[in-house]
Amino acid sequence: MPQRSDADEIFMARAVALARRGEGHTRPNPPVGAVIVRDGRMIGEGWHRKCGADHAEVAALKDAARRGETVKGACVYVTLEPCSRPGRVGACTDALIAAGVGRVVFACRDPNPKNRGRAGRIFGRAGIVCDRLRNAQADELIAPFAKHVTTGMPYVTVKIAMSLDGRICDDFGDAKWISSLAARKETGRLRERVDAIMVGAGTVRADDPSLLPHHGRNDDLLRVVVTRSGKLPAEAKVFRDGRNETVVFRTGRGRDLKNVLSELGNRGVMHVLCEGGMKLAVSLAEAGLVDEWISVISPCLIGTRRMAEKKVFKPAGARYAVRVKDDTIARFRCSRD
Repeated sequence: MPQRSDADEIFMARAVALARRGEGHTRPNPPVGAVIVRDGRMIGEGWHRKCGADHAEVAALKDAARRGETVKGACVYVTLEPCSRPGRVGACTDALIAAGVGRVVFACRDPNPKNRGRAGRIFGRAGIVCDRLRNAQADELIAPFAKHVTTGMPYVTVKIAMSLDGRICDDFGDAKWISSLAARKETGRLRERVDAIMVGAGTVRADDPSLLPHHGRNDDLLRVVVTRSGKLPAEAKVFRDGRNETVVFRTGRGRDLKNVLSELGNRGVMHVLCEGGMKLAVSLAEAGLVDEWISVISPCLIGTRRMAEKKVFKPAGARYAVRVKDDTIARFRCSRD
């Protein structure tokens, strides 16, 4: 494996940042970013914006052309091994060879068995140097696509907000708000980067959520409601706000959560965020369907109080989380102010 240089790391990091702009919009294709560099200077960049649109490499080539730059002999940094078979658009290996680039550096191998490893062989025959530069953020970025392309199932992330005493709502079913506004903004950005957000019927009835990004926008986001009874309020926001599509899945009668996820996978959904209902979250986990679990722990106690009367501690001093065998110990120091 070639030795990494600081420049390689910088240019690949830029490619990853570009790829993130496509998250939640490219299904069933992966989000990919690309940067073209000549003489240490970026001369073109692009990312895959939507299924059927230019792939990142072609978008970067076109960007370089718009700038009046020549790409002959240049180096291309791309977050995923370039595709080597034509699909809705042409193969990126063909485009890069035709452009006369001199080197291609990619972060992740294509998880699709039909394409994995082919790009390097094709570039080698064309006299183009091809290197791999591993990048942890690129690995994270491609994980939903990798699962979907190899299993047909979406990657599932569960997010739960809880108090120090393990409560996700008060005794009256009120869950607004356990976590702070800042935490909700941070985790709310997930809605901008996933393909679908899933909640149980109880969440729709109790909270009437919009299931839309809090501050950004994702017009491609699919809203999914899972129900056993089918009894859902017709006036709920997810049905009446005129925004993103909402689909309802009835479970029971031979259809379980695995069937629901399989049907979503058939629609090209690669990443599902489960953000509503402990019952749904636990059911997904017990069925072995969860790939990632995010717990937001708020420094408050609910006990038997109403949510509006919860005891909130002011964090003081250092806080940390440490892994001890299979457990994570989170330590909070709280002032009495």
